[in-house]
Amino acid sequence: MKNFKYHYLDKEIEEKILDNKKNGWKNPYSFNSENALRRDNSHDKPNLWRPTFIRDCEKILHLPLYNRYSDKTQVFSFYNNDDLSRRGLHVQLVSRIARNIGKVLQLNLDLIEAIALGHDIGHTPFGHAGERFLNNIYYCQTGRYFNHNVHSVRVLDKMFIRNCTLQTLDGILCHNGEFESQEYRPRLEKTFEEYDNEVEDCYKEGIGAIKKLIPCTLEGCVVRISDMIAYIGKDRQDARNARIIDSNYRFSKNEIGAENAQMINNMIVYIIENSYGKDYISLSENAYEDLKSAKEENFQVIYNNKKINEQYKEIIQPMFEEMYLKLLEDLKDGNKQSWIYKHHIEFMNKQRNYYKGNNYIDEEKNQIVVDYIASMTDDYFIQLYENLFPKSKYRIHYHTYFE
Repeated sequence: MKNFKYHYLDKEIEEKILDNKKNGWKNPYSFNSENALRRDNSHDKPNLWRPTFIRDCEKILHLPLYNRYSDKTQVFSFYNNDDLSRRGLHVQLVSRIARNIGKVLQLNLDLIEAIALGHDIGHTPFGHAGERFLNNIYYCQTGRYFNHNVHSVRVLDKMFIRNCTLQTLDGILCHNGEFESQEYRPRLEKTFEEYDNEVEDCYKEGIGAIKKLIPCTLEGCVVRISDMIAYIGKDRQDARNARIIDSNYRFSKNEIGAENAQMINNMIVYIIENSYGKDYISLSENAYEDLKSAKEENFQVIYNNKKINEQYKEIIQPMFEEMYLKLLEDLKDGNKQSWIYKHHIEFMNKQRNYYKGNNYIDEEKNQIVVDYIASMTDDYFIQLYENLFPKSKYRIHYHTYFE
C-alpha cells in the first residue's frame, strides 16, 4: 500500500456488486425521478425521450452562459496555453467521475449529470481569486456575500428562470468542493421553502452558512466529493505545464496516490467500497486524511504560489474594483450607452421572456453589476476594462507557449 499503485475493488465487494447486478437489484436510496419538484410543475413534464433530469441537463447545456465556461480559467489565468484547464473541462471531469461512481452505486445518473454540468455556471472570471474580489466589493456595498455556488443557482433559478428541479438546484447549491468530509449524509425531503431559506442565509452569512449546506440527495453528495477529486490532481498537472512548479517536483505519496489518474482511480474505489448499499457516501479514515493532506499540499505549492498571486492582487483586484464602481455609477445615472445596458440588461430581458420574469432592470443595482461581472469570461473582462479605462496603468501580461 505504501508503494504507489492503482487500487482495485475488494474482491468480496466486487462479487457482491456483480451478483446484485445479475439479480436486478436496485438501490433503494437512488433518487426517483418521479419525486422531482419544480417551481412550476405544469411546465417541463417528462416524457420518454426527455426524462426529468435530462430536461435539466439540456436547460443547462443550452444556457448562453454555458458557452462561457470555455474561457473561464480554473487556477492559471495568465497563460495563453490550451493545455491548461478551463472551467468547461472541469465540469465535464466532475460529471465523468461522479457518473462512474453513481453507475456502480446504482444512483440516478441523469441527476448526477445535471448537477455536475451546472455546478459552476455562476463562477466568476479569474477563478477563485475573481470570486474573492467580487465578494469583497459586493459585501462592502451591500453587507451581503457573493459565492459562486450560490450564484450558480441564481443564474438558473432567478436570472434565466429555467424552472429546474429542486434536486438539481440543491445539488448545485451544496456542491462546494472546498469543504471535505469523511461522510456525506443527504438531508432528505427538502422543500423549496427550506432551499430558499438556505440560499438567503448564504447571502447574509457567507461561508458560515455554506459550510452547513447538505445535499438532499445521494447524487448531490457524489457530485460534491467528485468536484474535489476532479481538481486536486488536475491542478497538479496544470501547475507543471505552467511551470509554477518544477517538472521534477514530486508530491507526497500516500494511499490515494500523488498524481491525477492515480488519485481519480483510487478515490473512486474507496468511495464505492465504503458506500455501496448505504444511504450515505463515505470514505475510509485513511483516504479522508490523505485527501485533506493532498489539498493542503496543493495550497502550499500551487494556490499560494507567489507567481500566481502577484498579478491577481496587484492587477486584477484593482481592475475589479474600478469596473464594479464604474458600472454601478452608470446604472445609477441611467446611462443607456453603458455596456451594462447594451451587453447585459438588454440581453437578460430577451432571455427572460419565456417564463415571464419580472423586468430585470428592477433588480437591485448592485446585484445587476454582480450578475454582469460574474457572467464574464476572462477575455471579455479584460477587453471591457480596457474599453472603460483606456489610459489605465493596469495591464495583463500573458505567458506564451514559448517563454
